[in-house]
Amino acid sequence: MIGLQITVRGRVQGVGFRPFVWRKAKDAGLKGHVLNDGAGVKIAVWGGQAALDDFLNSLTRNPPPLAMIEGVATAQLSGAAPTGEFQIVHSKSGVISTEITPDAATCADCLTEICDPGDRRYRYPFTNCTHCGPRLSIVTGIPYDRAQTSMREFAMCPDCQREYNDPNDRRFHAQPNACQACGPKIWLEDAQGEVTCTDPLTETAKRLIQGQIIAIKGIGGFHLACDATVAEVVQRLRARKHRKAKPFAIMAKDVSQIREYCHLSDTEADLLTTPAAPIVLLKARRPLPGIAPGLNRIGFMLPHTPLHHLLMAEVDRPLIMTSGNPSHTPQVTGNSQARNALAGIADAWLMHDRDIVNRLDDSLMRMDRDGPSILRRGRGLAPAPIPLHADFADAPPTLAMGAELKSNFCLLKNGHAIPSQHIGDLTTAETYTDFRAKIALFMDLHGMAPKVIAVDMHPDYLSTRWGEQLAKETGAALVRVQHHHAHMVSCLAEHQVAPESAMSVGLILDGTGLGADGTIWGGEVLLGDYRGFERKAHFQPIPLPGGEQAVSEPWRNLVAHLIAAFGENWERQIAGTPISKLLADKPTALISQMIAQKVNAPLASSAGRLFDAVAAALGVAFDQQRYEGQAPMELEALISDCAVSEGYPTHVSDQGVVSWEPLWSELISDLKAGATHATIAARFHAGLADALTEVATRVASDAQTQRVVLSGGVMQNRFLLHTLTDKLRVQGLSVLRNKNLPANDGGVSLGQTCNAALTHAAAHQSG
Repeated sequence: MIGLQITVRGRVQGVGFRPFVWRKAKDAGLKGHVLNDGAGVKIAVWGGQAALDDFLNSLTRNPPPLAMIEGVATAQLSGAAPTGEFQIVHSKSGVISTEITPDAATCADCLTEICDPGDRRYRYPFTNCTHCGPRLSIVTGIPYDRAQTSMREFAMCPDCQREYNDPNDRRFHAQPNACQACGPKIWLEDAQGEVTCTDPLTETAKRLIQGQIIAIKGIGGFHLACDATVAEVVQRLRARKHRKAKPFAIMAKDVSQIREYCHLSDTEADLLTTPAAPIVLLKARRPLPGIAPGLNRIGFMLPHTPLHHLLMAEVDRPLIMTSGNPSHTPQVTGNSQARNALAGIADAWLMHDRDIVNRLDDSLMRMDRDGPSILRRGRGLAPAPIPLHADFADAPPTLAMGAELKSNFCLLKNGHAIPSQHIGDLTTAETYTDFRAKIALFMDLHGMAPKVIAVDMHPDYLSTRWGEQLAKETGAALVRVQHHHAHMVSCLAEHQVAPESAMSVGLILDGTGLGADGTIWGGEVLLGDYRGFERKAHFQPIPLPGGEQAVSEPWRNLVAHLIAAFGENWERQIAGTPISKLLADKPTALISQMIAQKVNAPLASSAGRLFDAVAAALGVAFDQQRYEGQAPMELEALISDCAVSEGYPTHVSDQGVVSWEPLWSELISDLKAGATHATIAARFHAGLADALTEVATRVASDAQTQRVVLSGGVMQNRFLLHTLTDKLRVQGLSVLRNKNLPANDGGVSLGQTCNAALTHAAAHQSG
């Protein structure tokens, strides 16, 4: 008999891979054992050559549902074959390189059990198996065993232990395995304390139907839930949470219920029912007042835990299921924290006693024409690794700190990028503390001591400052990466473009980021690769009157753009239009003075502020944006199904500066002629796509390349993304966009990681 050592790398722990191997080996009559260790799953197996060949081939065919095999390595084993049957043996520690599995939505088998009155897990809200349930949210260490999760507090009863020990059972080594007799419990509280009731879920459902707002402890944090179909209840939640306009996510009990409110394609339905169970943005069919003001898409998700399945079955109506947190703070995870932080918002709390180790916001996705797009990467998706080109296999261990808004971080180890979940806005103390704690935890989980730390060039980003501090403490090399280049590299990395391949054209559009020349960038046409870039073209720099105030008050950007387009005659140009009336009570003379004297009016080539200005011209979010991106999102929503024959003209100079005077001239003419807002919004988007196509084609031709990369937060605009992609492809160009990470700042850390690793390697070689 021949002995073979097999190491399987990837998502192979906590997903039922060892019993899968055990069954395959037993069926083939092989000897040996299988175990988990820090490198993945290790198999020592003896048998005839033909049987071993079949066994190896079978490992990659139909693996367990949550498994993802990234590599299989083999080596010969010496010595005699063991006696007895093939075994599953205890895990070993070692060098940590295996990945941590994302949390997975309830599988069909577990759902059947909780709905079966004859099953011992009937109505048990923490039912799970190796195919579903919590993973990242409860893990504290590797290897992934119960002792290194928050389930260590719950000793299994004899029945659960028997399942856990049986390789033929789908709960074999399911670390969160539990039942009514031994596992976590739920209860309901209100302001007076614990509510006495027969069934907390039934009581919660009754209160939701009555119009109460309930804080519900889920898998990655608390949600605030209420009836999504009653406008008065929705407005009460908005008032209590101080969330005047930002859209709410909704949970429905099933796909049929979603179809009552939204158009739903088969691919969108498939996306909703994946193990990730994300929120999916869907085109509205009928209104839900107050849910997504000014928008034509609604974020729906399906139940992703047994608790949510049981609750939704009793409520039988869509529920708002939004992050449980006061405004501008992270989602709460602890029971005592929820009692304090959500007092005055929630009427009651549905609690449980399983600790949430890692906060996870719900993932947000959208089905685009070329496939799904991730808009926020959280529960169900993080921290699945992003495979990189083979040239990164020997890259140094790298930690990238990301940006400041929509923050996350990213590790690079053994040729894989491991982005963290969405963390949020670091300018709040709670989020910044969480950010630092998550970095420490991830480095511990992955046994990683970074040799390189990557940060944004902006010196005042808190992520940059913490990266600088960590570099000092650890001795790691510090690499500063320009913000828009990081966006571009993130897309190259996702598509596994070779580092030594030809240059790419990057169309990078976002709000603001510090440019390589020290000015504010945001509408950029780059030519580059992983290591470096040239700024080949850019949007006309326009003043931001009031600095940060211009970001939150779109009317300021409107005035700045009108002055840039028409000079001192700007007020005469808009006479007789709704713009003139909208600006009548605004301090436009002061704004003009600030711009003329260059006082608190920094120049910015920002694409985001251009969208703000056009939105304000149509009265959209004119006075203030209540949440980031409100004006551009509502501007896009105006288009709806409007057909566009011709976009607004722009001007592109020989130096590659895109300016907007022709656009504003025709837009104002359209307003005077009474054109609909839908037509104006559509012509703006189409004209912008025309300008970008013209510049990209010119740069690509000069550089003799055909690859164009689309990234930056503005590229999450669906209409612009589709229109621009079509126009670029007509010119014979190949288009890449972000898919596995957000195009917004949630993808920046991946780009930083890859740039810094290669930059450090090059410096080390030259040194």
